[in-house]
Amino acid sequence: MVMQRIVKPKTQRGKRFLESREPKIFENCKQCMFVKGGNTSQTVSQLLKELYTLKKGNAIMYKRKNIMRPFEDETQMEFFSQKSDSSLFVFGSHSKKRPNNIVVGRMFDHHILDMIELGVDDFKSMFDIQGPKCSLGTKPCLMFAGEQFDSSPEYSRLKNLLIDFFRGEVITRVRLQGLEHVIQVTAADGKILVRNYRIALKKSGGRVPRVELQEMGPSVDFTMRRTKIASDDLYKRSLKKPKEATIKKKKNISKDPFGSKLGRIHMQKQDLGNLQTRKLKALKRKPDAKANHSEGSPKKSKTSNEEAT
Repeated sequence: MVMQRIVKPKTQRGKRFLESREPKIFENCKQCMFVKGGNTSQTVSQLLKELYTLKKGNAIMYKRKNIMRPFEDETQMEFFSQKSDSSLFVFGSHSKKRPNNIVVGRMFDHHILDMIELGVDDFKSMFDIQGPKCSLGTKPCLMFAGEQFDSSPEYSRLKNLLIDFFRGEVITRVRLQGLEHVIQVTAADGKILVRNYRIALKKSGGRVPRVELQEMGPSVDFTMRRTKIASDDLYKRSLKKPKEATIKKKKNISKDPFGSKLGRIHMQKQDLGNLQTRKLKALKRKPDAKANHSEGSPKKSKTSNEEAT
């Protein structure tokens, strides 16, 4: 019988590494890994490089070839996910049966949640399109067009997967100058068209600038091939959030245009009759009328009673 022992880290670096892998209430930004298959074409390799460029900062690239088939055996991809602590993956391969093949998927607890296989029909590199490019690490604006994204369950899950893939870090505010990148995804005629544009703000003669879109690449035409979608129970379980992560909205609190916090307090009506004030002679209460009457009534003296007797 083999007993499993828990080996504690011996160095501070190892301790920090294990702490970074522990579950958190607010998880880090999702990291994506790019893996090449046993045989890849020039189109697939270039597409993986440019997708890695768009995700740079939250991505890891495996340059060596790895013989694996995610739809037939998931264990190898799950091993890579646990090794690199990545929850998103893009796998590229090329074969006679499935030329220029791309598999996009995501993990839940280092197990494959869902993945979709896409075939590359047409590809135009960003280096073939002249013009300036947006800066690295820019949070993109995602736009989806097509009725299939709302009617078909496969296309709806692909939309959700692409949003999860390109959204990047969660932010609360966006400045106008930071909007530089637009990703347009269109579903039409059985194809999925992905276009990347750079936002150019031009002078309009007023306060609001004129917006123009300049294509910067890469531009890809995909065809959906195989899909593996998680069940409703597993998908619902993956969306569950801890109670500590839900921030409750505080009532009766607002902010004015200057940023000052304002609060509204509800209090019961106070009885000012029992209010304790400073004891001054001028603030003394006057005696009641009954008290004055009882004090002013004549008292029988002892001498008068004795004379009567």
